[in-house]
Amino acid sequence: MARIRCVEPGHLVLDACERPVAAPGEALVRIRRVGICGTDYHIVRGTQPYLSYPRVPGHELAGEIVAAGKGSVWNAGDRVCIMPYHSCGTCIACRNGKPNCCTAISVLGVHKDGGLAEYLAIDERYLIAAEGLSLDEIAMVEFLSIGCHAVRRAALQAGERALVVGAGPIGMAVAFFAARAGAQVTVLDGNATRVALCVDALGVTNGEVLGSDSAERLSALTGGDFFDCVFDATGNAAAIEAGFGYVAHGGRYVLVSIVTADIRFSDPEFHKREMTLLGSRNATHADFADVIEVLRGRAFPLDAVVSHTLPFADLPQAIGHLMTPDAGVIKALVVL
Repeated sequence: MARIRCVEPGHLVLDACERPVAAPGEALVRIRRVGICGTDYHIVRGTQPYLSYPRVPGHELAGEIVAAGKGSVWNAGDRVCIMPYHSCGTCIACRNGKPNCCTAISVLGVHKDGGLAEYLAIDERYLIAAEGLSLDEIAMVEFLSIGCHAVRRAALQAGERALVVGAGPIGMAVAFFAARAGAQVTVLDGNATRVALCVDALGVTNGEVLGSDSAERLSALTGGDFFDCVFDATGNAAAIEAGFGYVAHGGRYVLVSIVTADIRFSDPEFHKREMTLLGSRNATHADFADVIEVLRGRAFPLDAVVSHTLPFADLPQAIGHLMTPDAGVIKALVVL
């Protein structure tokens, strides 16, 4: 079968390997769509903190069952979404119902080879029924679930003011679910086109383009109070540090993005505001289920977010261009 590997930073190759054989308890899945996300770009750049090379990326996956074992609930041809976060089931996080931050978590495309391949043998526990969804929609479930989980972590309430910093796909997912929770959502990003899309298509109340006076504008927008909840989805250490200043007294700050850096903040300011700092990692089966229902209801503007589609074999040559600002990529889908 064909696969795409990142053999070292900056170098994707299309090569061939043996088709996997499903072990007991696994199903063989034909991969049909792979969403390309910030994690994949970090892998290519060499800035993903949890990864070793070579690696087959790909964790936003839509597939079809080829074969499953005796007694399986799956049939050939069933469309499935694949949960890419594989947990141990026994650590403190798993025992407390938080397998998304398992101490021994293994994420497809990061800790082990992922779905940029024609076939994948996968433990049936990580297959999720996706009837009623198109293949493109199924490939959207994972990144939308990241946003859904972040909003769940924040316990966002209707009427609260929320600020989402960073309007990439994850930031858009956070903004969408924050607005769906009834919050008054503001998005801050340096890309005016993405900011406008958030306002026009995702239910965002206000859009602000990043500038030297951003703090002053955000203060004016909120009557000097700033925001009940701030979400960072930038993947930028300086932006994360600046975000502490946007949180209202008594507010929450949710770090959705991951950076390979130490984050510094003013302890007096942090305590003065009695701020709550939260990390949000991955997503749970409950988040996936919520997102699938949203997509079944056609509530998410898929066409506004999927900006590029390309054939599987073209990705190694195209990835460099996709990562440039001139490409105008929001979400790219690889078609197999």
